[in-house]
Amino acid sequence: MYILFVSLAIFSSVLLVLVVLAQNSKGGGLSSQFGGSGASNMIGVKKTGDLLERLTWGFAIAIMVFSLATNFATPNNATTDEILEKAKQQQGSGIDLQKAEPITPAPAK
Repeated sequence: MYILFVSLAIFSSVLLVLVVLAQNSKGGGLSSQFGGSGASNMIGVKKTGDLLERLTWGFAIAIMVFSLATNFATPNNATTDEILEKAKQQQGSGIDLQKAEPITPAPAK
């Protein structure tokens, strides 16, 4: 499941890059250079801009959703109790930091 979410996030990222590159910027964008102007003439410039804007928002939201989904689908090997036990063991065997003296640096030569 984890690999599925990661691969969908990567796929959405690539599609987002392509959609952003196809949008018109102040200089005309890549859409007119690679034949995108024919599609905009067919369905209208305003409708093409709206479609590309909605696709941009959709892919951005999809990437966020897939990123959050990977967090929930990540395999959890250690339970909370095990982590707390390890922390207590490390705390008990270590130096008491409240009583320790600060280390002074050696004088420079």
